[in-house]
Amino acid sequence: MTTIIKSILTFVVLLLVGACSSTQSLQEYYVDNSENPNFISFDVPSSILRLEEANLTASQKEAVGSLKKLNILAFKKSGENEADFVAEKTQVKAILKNKKFTELMKMNTSFGKATIKYLGDEDAIDEVVIYGDNDEKGFALIRVLGDNMNPAHLVELIKAMEKSNYNGEGFSKLKEFLE
Repeated sequence: MTTIIKSILTFVVLLLVGACSSTQSLQEYYVDNSENPNFISFDVPSSILRLEEANLTASQKEAVGSLKKLNILAFKKSGENEADFVAEKTQVKAILKNKKFTELMKMNTSFGKATIKYLGDEDAIDEVVIYGDNDEKGFALIRVLGDNMNPAHLVELIKAMEKSNYNGEGFSKLKEFLE
């Protein structure tokens, strides 16, 4: 009888410790905010990039084959949601500081500052995260999901996009939202 009670108590303690110690993942953040009126959330399938129509090299085809989709979540800043903007921006940055993310690069763009990080091994990246913010307009968080991508694939993917007939379709909602 005491063995059963000890087992149940051990299970409950492990359950509580696991629930309390876990920090929010990026996926959970996306799900939690997909219905928030301050955000716009949508997915872009890799097929919309029309890369299969382009005349690609073998390495570019391999890069395209590793890409699945893009998840986009953007927060539009306004005069009424200043405090929410600061809180959400802080939360995203805290999630991205997790040691499981490896920083690939930082850059300044016409939109604002951006950071590119990835999850996975250097030779088998499963997710690339692009985060950019602008204190006037808001921030955007883009998850590039794929299978066994590598940094060379990212360069090849950009080259493939340059060869395709892709004109930014699918991202017009993001551009309109942040304007």
